[in-house]
Amino acid sequence: MAIQDNGTREKSNNLIEHLMGYIDTRIDIIRLEIQEKLKATFVSLIHVVLLGIIAFMCVIFVSIFLGLLLNELLDSTFWGFGIVALFYIILLIILIVGLDKKVFEGVADKAFDNTIYKSDKREKKI
Repeated sequence: MAIQDNGTREKSNNLIEHLMGYIDTRIDIIRLEIQEKLKATFVSLIHVVLLGIIAFMCVIFVSIFLGLLLNELLDSTFWGFGIVALFYIILLIILIVGLDKKVFEGVADKAFDNTIYKSDKREKKI
């Protein structure tokens, strides 16, 4: 009986070791997936910030150009900038009053729809 009991303990210890190895491997895979997602998010964030800064600078310089052009056409020193500022004020009022947040929520829903399940690269067994 002692031989069978010893063999059973070895099998259970071996099974526990394999189970612990499996759990450690799964934890490492999850850590690597999180690290990969963080890296992709960081790269995307830097890309969006740089595009935003460049777009902002373009808007500023185009607005200054249009203000100076309108000043030249109107033979004035300030009406061109006033017209450009009025355009931005009207645009701001349209965004504040005219657009509902549901429009932006719809865009966000389409952008982030099931991204968790689409990014899961593990095989799903049914």
